[in-house]
Amino acid sequence: METNIYKEYIKEIEERKGQGLHPKPIDGADLLKAIVSQIKDVTNENRKDSLTFFIYNTLPGTTSAAVEKANFLKEIILGESVVNEITPAFAFELLSHMKGGPSIKVLLDIALGNNLDIAKEAANVLKTQVYLYDADTDRLKEAYKNGNAIATEILESYAKAEFFTKLPEIAEEIQVVTYIAGEGDISTDLLSPGNQAHSRSDRELHGKCMITPKAQEEIKALQAQHPDKSVMLIAEKGTMGVGSSRMSGVNNVALWTGKQASPYVPFVNFAPIVAGTNGISPIFLTTVDVTGGIGLDLKNWVKKTDSNGEVVRNESGDPVLEHVYSVETGTMLTINTKTKKLYNGDKELIDISKAFTPQKLEFIKAGGSYAIVFGKKIQTFAAETLGVEAPLVYAPSKEISIDGQGLTAVEKIFNRNAVGTLSKKVLHAGSDVRVEVNIVGSQDTTGLMTAQELESMAATVISPIVDGAYQSGCHTASVWDKKAQANIPKLMQFMNDFGLITARDPKGVYHPMTDVIHKVLNDITIDEWAIIIGGDSHTRMSKGVAFGADSGTVALALATGEASMPIPESVKVTFKGTMKTYMDFRDVVHATQAQMLQQFGGENVFQGRIIEVHLGTLTADQAFTFTDWTAEMKAKASICISEDDTLIESLEIAKGRIQIMIDKGMDNHNKVLQGLINKANKRIAEIKSGDKPALRPDTNAKYSAEVVVDLDVIAEPMIADPDVNNKDVSKRYTHDTIRPLSFYGGTKKVDLGFIGSCMVHKGDMKILAQMLKNVEAQKGEVKFNAPLVVAPPTYNIVDELKAEGDWEVLQRYSGFEFDDNAPKAAARTEYENMLYLERPGCNLCMGNQEKASKGDTVMATSTRLFQGRVVEDTAEKKGESLLSSTPVVVLSTILGRTPTIEEYKKAVEGINLTKFAPSHKLLTN
Repeated sequence: METNIYKEYIKEIEERKGQGLHPKPIDGADLLKAIVSQIKDVTNENRKDSLTFFIYNTLPGTTSAAVEKANFLKEIILGESVVNEITPAFAFELLSHMKGGPSIKVLLDIALGNNLDIAKEAANVLKTQVYLYDADTDRLKEAYKNGNAIATEILESYAKAEFFTKLPEIAEEIQVVTYIAGEGDISTDLLSPGNQAHSRSDRELHGKCMITPKAQEEIKALQAQHPDKSVMLIAEKGTMGVGSSRMSGVNNVALWTGKQASPYVPFVNFAPIVAGTNGISPIFLTTVDVTGGIGLDLKNWVKKTDSNGEVVRNESGDPVLEHVYSVETGTMLTINTKTKKLYNGDKELIDISKAFTPQKLEFIKAGGSYAIVFGKKIQTFAAETLGVEAPLVYAPSKEISIDGQGLTAVEKIFNRNAVGTLSKKVLHAGSDVRVEVNIVGSQDTTGLMTAQELESMAATVISPIVDGAYQSGCHTASVWDKKAQANIPKLMQFMNDFGLITARDPKGVYHPMTDVIHKVLNDITIDEWAIIIGGDSHTRMSKGVAFGADSGTVALALATGEASMPIPESVKVTFKGTMKTYMDFRDVVHATQAQMLQQFGGENVFQGRIIEVHLGTLTADQAFTFTDWTAEMKAKASICISEDDTLIESLEIAKGRIQIMIDKGMDNHNKVLQGLINKANKRIAEIKSGDKPALRPDTNAKYSAEVVVDLDVIAEPMIADPDVNNKDVSKRYTHDTIRPLSFYGGTKKVDLGFIGSCMVHKGDMKILAQMLKNVEAQKGEVKFNAPLVVAPPTYNIVDELKAEGDWEVLQRYSGFEFDDNAPKAAARTEYENMLYLERPGCNLCMGNQEKASKGDTVMATSTRLFQGRVVEDTAEKKGESLLSSTPVVVLSTILGRTPTIEEYKKAVEGINLTKFAPSHKLLTN
């Protein structure tokens, strides 16, 4: 058996060689057992290779392979096994690089054992480690209480945080050479394409999809030319890392431009340096911090002003940009971490102190933010155990408190959830805060990486302070291909064991659920004071405040129940006027973006901030259409301010949906879902009694900007256009080009329509059914001139539509209906002119499975304009994905072109598109 598994590995190595890949890192116990037995057999022909695999190619943390590795190293240290190539001293060094879990257990076994000589050596290694959990710290505490001198010595080192203080200081000067990755905003899709999601956990393989093979060669050439410098990846005239957090994107950048984290762990690099003319997207910057990297705001292009200080604009009304300094590919620059300035030779270019706050300097020194999070926890534990006061080693958190100033909604939520604050004052925006997290979501294309992160930080069980966590299956829902079949069951098993509610049952008892993750998180958030962390940029709930995060931050939230970040500034969005009866709420969403840009002279005041939207009268399902889109507004997050009665209605809907999950058999042994229903009941009682009304900001809260959206001026449907042929490349694919329907004159050909993903709810499905009936009544039949793909967000919605008779209407007009018992095994890229009723999930929006035909013009309710996401280009025509409301998509596919406003109005006659009206109640305290 052992020989067979080793032979299989060698066969895989040969196959990977053909793809230009190195051996895949080992994470399985069985293979490592075989390797260890071959190392022990000094005559074995595979012994030399086995030693190499054991030392250099075994994944650390809590992988089953790491358990085997740690145990064998223990045998060597204790003299039970003798391996000439691995001395006891080298065995200790290898254990020091294994990060935690089994390696910590082995080190504690030795440190707390009877052989004092090797106990001291184990103690010296332990003093450098930070990934300790309750089981580990309990052992130290117990030994200390029993008078163990080694345990005392380790605890004293921990209390002084020597694992941090003894690290080398960061270099005063960092030499970089620039590489422009693209002009305009660079989405994380360029760094780690969604259609390559299946390979993310295979870091070397996934690295081959970053930008283009040509770009990778150019980066390698720069490194060969400048071996003493780091390559800095730049978004010229744009923001770096928009769209999604993408730990895989940062991993790829680190793989190509960073440093190897450990000589004994392959393809795990750290310290990438990224930059953008307009800085780094906030959620991407958090991911850069995870790897101890640097993110710079270059400001190398600025708005030109006239003699009166007014911004000069071109014929399109866009600000004219002036070039302040060049960062063209190959430019050599110096980052000074002491002066916190960027230089070209001796010439000072710009202040970069935002990239080197005391906290960020600590992340850089420690090789990433996790080590700081865990280090602080261990220091506190050790000081408490010893009964001493922990010395101030880490930079104190920045705490801003302004007397007489009220609180925004996000400031209120952060103050309630804050832990470890120094002062007892109320904190305002800009304060650094550690907060407890209530709800965590992991999605299926980043989940395998989250599992890897959990293993690498040696976590084995979900933090008890998390109210609920969910592992989705939506991003891989549309096609059950070999990649999904290999990855998803493994992921669900891991997460189920870890303590999450999982979309698919590893035991196969309940029906697999492929519901869109954001919709499920929106339902299981049962308190508008909650903080939610999710592995997707659209983790933006209409209850609580939700932050899209990289797979690592999700892992940290699952393992510790905490997140750390500054309290963000807020922009207040309110509404006035009356909606026209033929308008859809999606048009309000797009109009908000358009009117904001208009009101602030083209400057996006939402970027990096919280959008506090006073929707008031809309339930969570409908309000989610707005909060979801705030990812495309480049906001850090969004908070919906609701009326009491509306919030109660939303919580009742959420309770019903959680109960359905329980009825399906999805609750776990901790009864997490039942606990959420109990909490929802408590919250409803608090609102009804008046003890604690719905969350409201204070009347005297301070906002960085206020936007008032005028509903009266929204006279026709609004479309987000990628503007693929704009002469200025930096203006393409930005989500900021919002156009009225009439711009297209009723003549623009539409090749494919898509209704689905997170931007639609049950109301959209009912609108679709009603429109089909309208068209049939008007024309005698429904004939599609372009295909229409429909993917409901959740199974609950399908069930509700069936009960209300709407699903039957959709079935009548469809040419295809999903069958969960026989899911598609191959992606569809060509479509007939008919209605496709697809399985609930993300579908076309993801671009990792099904896509439109190259060069198509797609009209979609989706959120994504990334180049190559929903549709790719041909040599003759650029693919484009226009984003609009459900009624516009339906009509565009029936006509095969964009409708005129008259055609549109006629098609929506008698349909109640939205009940939205601004709240007339006071939504402040």
